[in-house]
Amino acid sequence: MILVVEDEALVRFAAVGMLEDAGFRMIEAANSDEALELLAADSDVQLLFTDVNTPGTINGFALARQVRDRWPQIGIMIASGKQVPQNEKLPAGYRFEQKPYSPAAIVRHARELTSGWRGPAPGTLHLAF
Repeated sequence: MILVVEDEALVRFAAVGMLEDAGFRMIEAANSDEALELLAADSDVQLLFTDVNTPGTINGFALARQVRDRWPQIGIMIASGKQVPQNEKLPAGYRFEQKPYSPAAIVRHARELTSGWRGPAPGTLHLAF
């Protein structure tokens, strides 16, 4: 499952649609706070795809760092039309896409980052209903 975090509804809708068309299950959030709540509630998230300028208490860079610290098994993909990340700002192994991004590149990176999915982090309770 992929979590898309994007405050612009049309951009989020397009990203979710292209990844769903590629066969991924999706959830979405409009800001970083909502994203953290969703991540805490769902241990099946394999990939975080976030915009840098995401509203909430933290931006996309800080969200990526928190996700890597709390859920190291989750892949991280970041996009921005305005900022290019500095290496010291982000955890190792992330992918960055400059907006406007190529749908083919997004799908390729999503497949790369989810191909080695190791399941929920140790100690994570996973309930199936």
